[in-house]
Amino acid sequence: MSEVAARERILETGIVAIIRGIEPDVCSEVVDAIAAGGVDAIEITANTPGAVEMIRRLSAEHDDVAIGAGTVIDAETARAVQLAGAEFVVTPTVNADVIETCNRYETPIATGVMTPTEALTATEAGADFCKLFPASTVGPKQVSAINGPLPEVSLIPTGGVSLDNAAAFFDAGAVALGVGSAIVDGDAIDNGEFGELTEAASEFTALAETHR
Repeated sequence: MSEVAARERILETGIVAIIRGIEPDVCSEVVDAIAAGGVDAIEITANTPGAVEMIRRLSAEHDDVAIGAGTVIDAETARAVQLAGAEFVVTPTVNADVIETCNRYETPIATGVMTPTEALTATEAGADFCKLFPASTVGPKQVSAINGPLPEVSLIPTGGVSLDNAAAFFDAGAVALGVGSAIVDGDAIDNGEFGELTEAASEFTALAETHR
């Protein structure tokens, strides 16, 4: 998938599902379940044990899903996940080296920010998106507060996003949302109830269609 295709997929779907800490033997079933609910941009956090190999496997198996890497905190990790097939990269902080690595190898990047200064710094350095993190700390008003003076910043609130607040984030101007446990329910996975992931993903995609 090209840089443009991966970026557009995030924008079109409006939801990035975040997988953290799952066992490798269920990763394909988890991705299949989420994709069945309409979410086709899925992030595997780099601090998940075996994350690089998981990204390599999922990227090879799922042509119809953009598999990305999250919690990328240095350029070395960014390059490792790129070589494994990650089609986008997500960071928790502003790291110029990571942004440069992603730009060099044409991988879309969502850089973690909280303030207008961080958002502008990341965007001017070449970030495709700014991940407002942790979004639950500041709420939807932070989206409109940043986009007021900086409309060119594409914000993806992440951290504490749920069905209860997702609409408000979209209404405030978010281009997409990063969603973790509200879709990727650990208990449902442990119990083999993958249909619950599909149902949750469907609810979020329907909400994105309505509020953007």
